Amino acid sequence: MERKASIGAAFAAVTTLFFAWGFITSLIDPLVAAVKGIFTLSNTEAQLSAFAFFIAYGVVSFPAAALIAKLRAVPSILLALAMMALACLIMLVAANLATYPLVLLGLFVLASGITILQVAANPLAAALGDPKGSHFRLTFSQTFNSLGTFIGPFIGASLFLKGVEVKQGAVVTPAIRAGALAGIDRAYFWIAALIVLLLLVFFWWSRRTVSAAAPQPAPAGHIGHLVSDALTSRWALFGGLAIFLYVGAEVSIGSQMALFLNSDAVWGLSDSPFHVPLLGHAMGQPSAGGVNLEAAGKAVAFYWGGAMVGRAIGTGLLAKLDATRLLALFAAIACAMCLYVVAVGGVSAGFVALAIGLFNSIMFPVIFTLTLERSSASEEATSGFLCTAIIGGAFLPLLVGHVADAAGYVEALIVPAACYAVLFAFAIAAGRAKIVHEHEEPTIAH
Repeated sequence: MERKASIGAAFAAVTTLFFAWGFITSLIDPLVAAVKGIFTLSNTEAQLSAFAFFIAYGVVSFPAAALIAKLRAVPSILLALAMMALACLIMLVAANLATYPLVLLGLFVLASGITILQVAANPLAAALGDPKGSHFRLTFSQTFNSLGTFIGPFIGASLFLKGVEVKQGAVVTPAIRAGALAGIDRAYFWIAALIVLLLLVFFWWSRRTVSAAAPQPAPAGHIGHLVSDALTSRWALFGGLAIFLYVGAEVSIGSQMALFLNSDAVWGLSDSPFHVPLLGHAMGQPSAGGVNLEAAGKAVAFYWGGAMVGRAIGTGLLAKLDATRLLALFAAIACAMCLYVVAVGGVSAGFVALAIGLFNSIMFPVIFTLTLERSSASEEATSGFLCTAIIGGAFLPLLVGHVADAAGYVEALIVPAACYAVLFAFAIAAGRAKIVHEHEEPTIAH
């Protein structure tokens, strides 16, 4: 009975980790809009926040796997939480000194800790308990990850964007700037408190958790061997490109969404969104002239909420439909929605853009699984390569920001449209390719 209770407590703590990193990751969206106004940045410069965060996946993924093989899951989680707590302190200093480079440093360290956390916590969640229930436990934990990504933008917008405007001619007064920086300070202070609490919980339960969890297998070789193995497989490379483009498209749309909705070409001059049930209530009271940046930032929660709902629907559809066909359908719809936004614009484009999240929902796990099944490289090498490819979330937002600077927020969605077109081609090719390895659902939360 005592052992069962200790396993239950350890699983609850791991599930809280899933929620925490989903919440923290989704704070990037309102943060991009906030730093643009606070530090008077271009769209490209503001998107450096997303770059600093997601580049950590490319730098840390393979070393994290090697670290966990050496230290085991729980000590690695303790190290990751310590790094995240340090990152929050850096963010507090950055907010108090109003220094953008320190914000970027804090985001990189924070994402590095989250990367180690993801690599360690996914298999740990599956291992805590009866092996027959591993998929249920992992899916349950991932549900809380999705809940975190839904709540994060709403709270972040409330704290970071109050009074902040970025339209041409808008002035961010010293009082508004100080209020936005104070909001960043409060957010990361409480996140630091949560992380420290989780660190203490894991330290307290560390011995029981280690004994409860099955040992993790060591990687098949050194980092260099895993990388070279992955590079020998055409499907590992194709899958890596697909993950790069998918994450890049998803993050680009999310991190630019508040600025996009706030623009006069979309919702900036309209109060129509406030009359939509649930959405209007979440956005708050309309301001004079249309949707301000804070209300637009709150609406971004529905982009990630769509992904959460779509994941639940997609899970049911995947039980009945071929995965390659469903991926092709979702990629085609997402591409068409982006093209609609570019071609039509206006108020309707805002609703269409928010709905893209619904079709992003199944893409990451399906691309991951299809690639593992078709890759001639080892599972460890292919999985590590695919995790590294998440750096698409670092580079493509910079490109989207550059296009937005040059042509506008609406026109910038041509970049994710091109990404989804390639994902459609990936799905068609996967449907025709030979399966090399039979593989179950990937133990990766995204």
